[in-house]
Amino acid sequence: MGKNGLLRVSTGIPGLDEILDGGLLGQRSYLVRGRTGTGKSTFGLHFLLAGAERGEKVLYITVEEPLHTIRQNAEARGFDLSGIDFLDLSPTSEFFAQASAYDIFSPAEVEREPTTKRIVAAIGKLRPRRVFLDAVTLFRYLSTDAFSFRKQVLSFVRFLVDEGATLVFSSEASTAAPDDDLQFISDGVIELYFERSGRVTRRAIAITKLRGSDFRPGIHTMKLTDRGIEVFPRLLPEAYAKPFRAEPISSGVPQLDELLHGGIERGTVTIVAGPSGVGKTSTAMQFMKEAAGRGERSVVFTFEESRDSILKRSEAINIPVHDMVERGTLAIVEIEPLLFTADEFDHMVRHEVEAAGATIVMIDSIKGYSLSIPGEDLVGRLHALARYLRNMGVTAILTNEIEAVTGEFRVTEHGISYLADIIIFLRYLEINGRMRKAIGVLKKRLSDFERTLREVSITRYGIQVGEPLTGLRGILRGTPEWTTPPRSLEEHRGRLEEAA
Repeated sequence: MGKNGLLRVSTGIPGLDEILDGGLLGQRSYLVRGRTGTGKSTFGLHFLLAGAERGEKVLYITVEEPLHTIRQNAEARGFDLSGIDFLDLSPTSEFFAQASAYDIFSPAEVEREPTTKRIVAAIGKLRPRRVFLDAVTLFRYLSTDAFSFRKQVLSFVRFLVDEGATLVFSSEASTAAPDDDLQFISDGVIELYFERSGRVTRRAIAITKLRGSDFRPGIHTMKLTDRGIEVFPRLLPEAYAKPFRAEPISSGVPQLDELLHGGIERGTVTIVAGPSGVGKTSTAMQFMKEAAGRGERSVVFTFEESRDSILKRSEAINIPVHDMVERGTLAIVEIEPLLFTADEFDHMVRHEVEAAGATIVMIDSIKGYSLSIPGEDLVGRLHALARYLRNMGVTAILTNEIEAVTGEFRVTEHGISYLADIIIFLRYLEINGRMRKAIGVLKKRLSDFERTLREVSITRYGIQVGEPLTGLRGILRGTPEWTTPPRSLEEHRGRLEEAA
């Protein structure tokens, strides 16, 4: 049963059933359309195998592809076809050898009756609950005109539905043979897409029609693997919610917590911004270290830095990531952005949150994430993911690299600062020829925060945050100046020591 109480028929593809609000409606007809190589036949096998696993009688009617080819392709994916009955109507080599000619009647008129009888006989003998017709072009061959074709398809659909079957049929539309009439006849339309850009292959699926039921709109990522079809639904954050208390999460560094007036709150989004090498990842890892001490699980999705690099660098600054990983309080997932879509990444995040129980999720970094969605709306995608994490009471930390080391102060370069409940920024400072680092808080929605900057250093003992930097101006430009010049060399040295 689906959410609306209607009888549902599983497609055998979990992600697709989620998009369909639980599956297809039973005893109806569905059109699967797409060009060659999009996975229509594999879709049909999933649909039939799901029925066979439930002990249902299922029938595969093939019109173009020979049965032995279907079996070979299925075996390559590990599909067990023992529970599927087949009706092979594809042309044989004998058909070509006989070179039959029809001088008085059209081929459609001659072939229609015996073909129809074979279908009716198979349905009557088996009485299947599921039927997959690959492809509906059969009825074009058996029809003399468009009206006859539409009538043939409609009568075939009604015959199967009256027999208690759910029908899925495939179509490969072209300019010469459009399938608009089939979309009108069917109760649902499922579109399969396929495109290749260089070495990157992208597949997608969309529901464009589903009579009598709601469904998740939009185009969703699909993959065709050695196990068959995998579907990754587009994330709808409003569909998820979990009660939680927005309590502060400590970093374990007293001075950093003072900056934040207690820490970052649970169920919020924090952006840690700064130029390369300033300590963004290390600062974020400090919150995960403290969470691990409470027995909570965190996950880092790294798009740029390798997993081994994060492990080594964190251990070098007194963050025991190896122990955290072994105890299950930390997972570091290395992502190759060009191999994953945003839908796949959302699926991985959902698994960590809903199945593994992660309470802190870190994306390192926004720029790396953007490579997974070329041509798509970066802000919209991050908005949906951030809202989902908020709804689930998960603390999200996003690192964002700023290209400029000094000069004009910017937090993000993608227009996404509005997503953040908290913005922590780190800056390089040049004071009297020495390179220093400063940390500050620019924004915090749920509480007040300290409006001064503090010097920060990353040492083998961990992150060390100093007292507020006073007596300096122009810190955000990266080249600060004293508010009043020192009156003596001793005062100058004293100011340097105080700033340190």
